[in-house]
Amino acid sequence: MSDLGLAGDDLEQMYQEFILDVSRDPHGKVHFATDVSLDTSEQAADTLTLTSTAQEPHAACVMAQSHQFNPTCGDEVTVRLELSDGSDGQDPHIQSLVWDGHGCSISQASLSVMTDMVVGTSLEEFTTLSETFHNLMTSRGKGLPNEADNELLGDATAFEGVSKFPMRIKCALLGWAAVKDSLAQALTHLPAAQPAKA
Repeated sequence: MSDLGLAGDDLEQMYQEFILDVSRDPHGKVHFATDVSLDTSEQAADTLTLTSTAQEPHAACVMAQSHQFNPTCGDEVTVRLELSDGSDGQDPHIQSLVWDGHGCSISQASLSVMTDMVVGTSLEEFTTLSETFHNLMTSRGKGLPNEADNELLGDATAFEGVSKFPMRIKCALLGWAAVKDSLAQALTHLPAAQPAKA
């Protein structure tokens, strides 16, 4: 996301509007997780539906998922991804990613932007993106000093203002934690010859 030469307050307002807009129509969000607000009998019926319509992984892929919860804000997400197993001669990469959950506009927008960024990335590329976004979130509103890092994050730089509020940083990082956990699970099922790092 380019700053278009805007002054600080105007830029922050534009970023806030971007986060709100993205959270209203998030990318990668589908319904597959059991709703924890349902009573036990409804959950059982929902689980049967999920089991019967369970997504099968693509050929040469390992599927994994992770559920994460942010008690501070009440954000909750389940990320489901497919990691290619490298049998096609390419480095293992995130083949697909979908998520289900609810939460504040920051968590929903962050999940959406993250989905667009990480699908198709190798493990090394994901690690670089994740570390760079984490650095942005710990910048306390100062942003990233390296222009190359800002370009790497693209639209995710809109979350710079979130880093000023420690209680909201977990909201923005929730999806990233779920992807890291999912990748760690998927890596345990890759052929032994593959590097085991995420």
